[in-house]
Amino acid sequence: MDSISLPERDSASLRLAHPTDREKVEQWTKNGATWKGALSLEAYLRRERYLLQAPLAKDGGITHWILVDSDAEDRKVFAGCETLKKRALVAKNGDVVDVVCHGIGSVFSPPEFRGRGFGRRLMTEMGPQLETWQTEKAPCLFSVLFSDIGKQFYAKNGWHPFPSAHISIPATMNAVKAVTGGSPLYSGDLLQLCETDEKLLRQQLSALDPKAAKPTIAIVPDIATIRWHHAREEFVATELYGKAPTIKGAMTGTEIGKRVWCYWTRVWHTADPLKRNENTMFILRLVVEDAAAAGTDNAIASLFTMALEEAETWGMGEVQMWNPAEPAVAAAQLLYPQATVVHREEESIVCLRWHGNIDDADSDVSATEQCIWVGNEKYGWC
Repeated sequence: MDSISLPERDSASLRLAHPTDREKVEQWTKNGATWKGALSLEAYLRRERYLLQAPLAKDGGITHWILVDSDAEDRKVFAGCETLKKRALVAKNGDVVDVVCHGIGSVFSPPEFRGRGFGRRLMTEMGPQLETWQTEKAPCLFSVLFSDIGKQFYAKNGWHPFPSAHISIPATMNAVKAVTGGSPLYSGDLLQLCETDEKLLRQQLSALDPKAAKPTIAIVPDIATIRWHHAREEFVATELYGKAPTIKGAMTGTEIGKRVWCYWTRVWHTADPLKRNENTMFILRLVVEDAAAAGTDNAIASLFTMALEEAETWGMGEVQMWNPAEPAVAAAQLLYPQATVVHREEESIVCLRWHGNIDDADSDVSATEQCIWVGNEKYGWC
């Protein structure tokens, strides 16, 4: 199919479809040059297959989408993406409702088909499709994605940017002040903590003013979500180092109701120790059981100290937390006074499309004007 015979972006014959296994591999092979990170292309292809059976993705949790010309005899993939079905909560009018949130990832158009609007057409089709996709047990009231091409492209298609900030600490222990007191968390510790976190989140949403004009939303930080991140981490670590990290986070305090904990994940863009600054440990989720307790800054600082130790051990250049609240910022600055909050404008821009029914909801209205997002942290990324 040459450029002359390519369909126009607004062609009625363009439609969404689900790729065959061969088409999935073709897409992974083409996007691997950009997204394989520290892996070889062969290892990247194995990772993508491996992740199909990871928590959150298996049993229909992941759906692959492609944009094709339904009239063509030789089907070409003009653009594609994938969605992960996530559990979420929406609080409005005094009620907390369980809903579906679809996380969109891996939006990609092959180089030979770029510049013709196929990516935009893909997203135009995806919006209405997701409103009813996998909604047999709960409605889909919003979807999210994380843009690496700035804020404008996806906003034009209905996914509006939310605050996308982070604070970073260099993963060099001799450059920071250590605060002791944290204890390591292992994989077996996480299920109970995730369940506790969900209970706290539901309580937080239930306590909101029932007369609030805007709904408040949250992606549930459940064990499937956390283990999906860890499955990615463990695969890459095993490929690079022949072993997987066992420490998954840290906690301080032992009294239930007074504890503070976090989970993290390591992301490698290179295995070259001279380029470790390209690698990042992300705090996936930070939980403070008693936000009013004294000494929260120091408690969080002790968790960050453990994160920095692990990050340095595993070749990370920094520890980063998304959209930190004031106690987390203060904790980071206890360890590294130069730490400042960075507001991202191009990469990892958190975007949300509201699918719910609000009287004044409008596709031209920013999602930040339509709803409030609680727990806008790295765990929600996909």
